[in-house]
Amino acid sequence: MFNTLGRRGRAAFLALPLALLGACGGGGPQPDAQGWMTLFNGTDLKYWSTLGDGNWRVEDGAIVADQGSAASFVVSDQPYGNFELELEFWVSSDANSGVFLRCQNPEMIDETSCYEVNVYDTRPDQTYRTGSIVGLAEPSQFVYTGGQWNRFEINVTGDRLRVKLNGRDMVDVRDSRLASGRLALQHGSGTVKFRNVRLRERRAVDG
Repeated sequence: MFNTLGRRGRAAFLALPLALLGACGGGGPQPDAQGWMTLFNGTDLKYWSTLGDGNWRVEDGAIVADQGSAASFVVSDQPYGNFELELEFWVSSDANSGVFLRCQNPEMIDETSCYEVNVYDTRPDQTYRTGSIVGLAEPSQFVYTGGQWNRFEINVTGDRLRVKLNGRDMVDVRDSRLASGRLALQHGSGTVKFRNVRLRERRAVDG
């Protein structure tokens, strides 16, 4: 057969598989060579949706909220089951915030349908203050986080949940109630900021 495609036609034909490949890849975050996915790009709330009336926005490379009539959230567009999650947060001394894991319903975020890693230095009942998993595990020590950037390292594999705060081991507990779900970042009161949010999925077995 004769090749009846012109130069432009051949270029378009060769480009088509690449375009289809990009479309099939979906709009979700892609892992790097070490498996880490950047969930917040420092510019906009791509990969996240807002829930509630908090004034969520991006400022100076961070997700920020400081107003709202009730608890509000940014919620990940994708669910995650077994993973390592790393992020940095800044809160005012009076802030109530948290990182919610394996949330079952993206339209209703709370500590009963998610695991809540709390950020609440001034919680009236200090049992589940900053670094705890509310209703499940107390923090091993008191760490005060107001007015500075802090770092969470959270490992959720199978029924084991581990939390590190600023390099300190805070929680190591087992619970099988929730297996997979969305992530959510909370504004309850005060000023809250999040940055450098990244996640690496893991095998279901605990290594």
